[in-house]
Amino acid sequence: MRRTGRMAAAMSALAVAAGSLVSAAVIGVVPARADLCDPAQASQENARRQGDRAPDQQVPDQQAPDQQAPDQQAPDQQAPDQQFPDQQAPDQQAPDQQVQGGGIGLRDPAQSPDPEESTGLFRRNRSPRTPTPEAPQNPDQNSQDPQNPQDPQNPQDPQNPQDPQDPGDQSSDQRGRPTRTASPSPTATQDDDCRNLGPFVEDFVDIRQVQPLRLDAGIGRNGSRGTFVAQCGTNRNGHNNPDNFIVAPGVSNGAHHLHDYVGNLSTDGFSTDESLAAADTTCRAGDKSTYFWPVLRDRKVDANAQDPDGNVGQVIRARAVTLQFRGNATSRVVAMPRFLRLITGDAKAGTNGAANARARWTCTGFTNRISPDKYPLCPRGSQVLRILDFPSCWDGQNTDSANHRTHVGFPGQNGACPQGTRAIPQLRMILAYTVPQGPSFAVDAFPEQKHNPVTDHADFANVMPDRLMQFVVSCINRGRRC
Repeated sequence: MRRTGRMAAAMSALAVAAGSLVSAAVIGVVPARADLCDPAQASQENARRQGDRAPDQQVPDQQAPDQQAPDQQAPDQQAPDQQFPDQQAPDQQAPDQQVQGGGIGLRDPAQSPDPEESTGLFRRNRSPRTPTPEAPQNPDQNSQDPQNPQDPQNPQDPQNPQDPQDPGDQSSDQRGRPTRTASPSPTATQDDDCRNLGPFVEDFVDIRQVQPLRLDAGIGRNGSRGTFVAQCGTNRNGHNNPDNFIVAPGVSNGAHHLHDYVGNLSTDGFSTDESLAAADTTCRAGDKSTYFWPVLRDRKVDANAQDPDGNVGQVIRARAVTLQFRGNATSRVVAMPRFLRLITGDAKAGTNGAANARARWTCTGFTNRISPDKYPLCPRGSQVLRILDFPSCWDGQNTDSANHRTHVGFPGQNGACPQGTRAIPQLRMILAYTVPQGPSFAVDAFPEQKHNPVTDHADFANVMPDRLMQFVVSCINRGRRC
């Protein structure tokens, strides 16, 4: 009996020890990769390792609606010169977005039918291409410097080994055209430590700490006050790819980050004037233009963790997309030429500098406070806004240029176009997002840019029918809101 009792006690002790080991294993599980890709957690982990977290790196607490600062500007109290559209209201969030945090919804001004109910507009669903390591890299760099050997937007630079026009390694796609695939950047591998991917806590700012800023020049007596809003939806059909036919034509993964597209349904790295003109569109009134920008991601969600370019997290679809064409402060506008190509911002501003940067970050209710180089931390009930203004002073001749910039420019501080150029309707994109609370979201970017908010950018190609473009010009010059 004593021997049997001792054996039972020993087996019980072994069972307890085994259970403790299992519990210890569960408790000691290493965090998922995306946990450390959350900028807030990554910063805390770095601070814990270094043991010297500075007080000024603390993230400002989110402010409840009833605690908003008295200088907060409500959406219906915007200054007249801001000219933000008032046609926004809640849009339904896709159930698989996993977006966290509260927010006042903004209506999609181009409320398009759900894909399931559409009879043809939303048939094409593109998925990102898988980059292959053999082909040359073609970054989506937006720099004007013709001496920069790394500038892929200057295809005439003979010193540029990454020239998008260089045939490189070629194969044939299913349409029988030569293809090239940009390789994953060597600066980002799936073994990278998420703490070094960026963004960092210092890349965020409480919107209440941003100083008020006048975004637009006042409109003079001879200015054009009207607006036209293109209604193209919010990309419910999931048209995404990492291409850019403007700066890296004929290249798969030429952008090294994922783009959201609205408008033309065929847009990819192989798009041409002819293919765009023949495609369907999500826009109303026959507008086949293509509008695209890098996606925003929720870094709290473990998704896309093996991306070779370090764009990790769950894609957040914009709750509202406003595509507003605006006038000029000092003159009437003339029609854009068909197939005009425009870019705004610099996808490599983190390393190129701010010369071509055009990032504008703010929050709903705070649109008089604009941050050019920080992600905004918005109070609860407020949404993150990206404002992307395009150049609107055209040289009168060209639809594109070697660096995709010199055929167009921006008005001066007084709103007038430089001598020798003509004012065309200025496209302003306003993208609204419900994001997770805290510094836990980021824009897709080239890996070496570390998701710096200053790299925000967007692209546009005009494929409006001539009659529609004339209507846009008429609305603007007559001071109408269309």
